[in-house]
Amino acid sequence: MEVNDELVDKIAALAKLEFKGEEKEAIKGDMQRILNFIDKLGEVDTEGVEPLVYMTDESLKLRADEVDQNISQDEALRNAPDKDSDYFKVPKVLKK
Repeated sequence: MEVNDELVDKIAALAKLEFKGEEKEAIKGDMQRILNFIDKLGEVDTEGVEPLVYMTDESLKLRADEVDQNISQDEALRNAPDKDSDYFKVPKVLKK
């Protein structure tokens, strides 16, 4: 597959990007090298190789949840940038 200006423009539009001049030529070169690498991977003999589901055969070792340290409400609010007696104050994020 050959990377041309039309392909770069199409992918740039899908990604909401804009390339001009030297930048466009650099992207074309990068995309062509990526496609060449993928073609090279296609040459590798994978006959008899099972697909990987996980990178290792080890399973995760879970630990029990244990409370290590408790802090009081006053300690939690001590370094808050904005607070109101017992609560953190945060900027309004929802518009009605």
